[in-house]
Amino acid sequence: MDTQGWRRLRDVPLFARLPDAGLIALWDGSVPRRYAAGEVLRMQGAPADHLLVLLSGSTAASAATANGRVVRFGTWSGPCALDKVALLDRAGHTATYTAVGRCAVRAVPRARFMALLDDSAAVRAHVLRLLAAQARAQQERLTDTVALPCEARLAAWLLHAAADGGRVVSLPGSQQELADLLGVTRVTVNRALSRLRRDGLVGPAADGRIELLAPELLALRATAERG
Repeated sequence: MDTQGWRRLRDVPLFARLPDAGLIALWDGSVPRRYAAGEVLRMQGAPADHLLVLLSGSTAASAATANGRVVRFGTWSGPCALDKVALLDRAGHTATYTAVGRCAVRAVPRARFMALLDDSAAVRAHVLRLLAAQARAQQERLTDTVALPCEARLAAWLLHAAADGGRVVSLPGSQQELADLLGVTRVTVNRALSRLRRDGLVGPAADGRIELLAPELLALRATAERG
């Protein structure tokens, strides 16, 4: 029996202000889940009756528009809490979350999580600040998607994907998936990627990945159209 597993919740940003007793209560009241690559953790619109805490692995978030187009929001890697907004507004999950690889999850009942917010002003303030910061970041990404040309968006995405260290980046599936994520067509992404390769900013790596050959110049390419 894992008696220290609750310590893994300490690395989840949402729970950064919780005391040990609160983390233990969350862990004991949660349900462990494991998902294989390609399995759906939650469907868009499904009731959000649990907070999904991704302990390890990665998930891709996507949503379908009214005309049937798939919009990809990005990939989230553990440890993190998924789709917190859906838990708060009770309007259903905002996206479909699909396991990129093997994932370990703890499902925390909504009532237990909401009780923590009600009982602690410090925890509640921390959660609100975190949500506000994420909303601001999402707005900035949306602005970039609307205002920047594809090459700048692609350069910014590559730099963000490599932010955790190293220069080798894995694409989020196919070029079509990357195009959906950037809000352009696959042909447009292919042309932008070809230009970056031609200019010596990126190059091919093993397993279809991309190596950032000149991150500083790539950063200039990402910001050149901002003014």
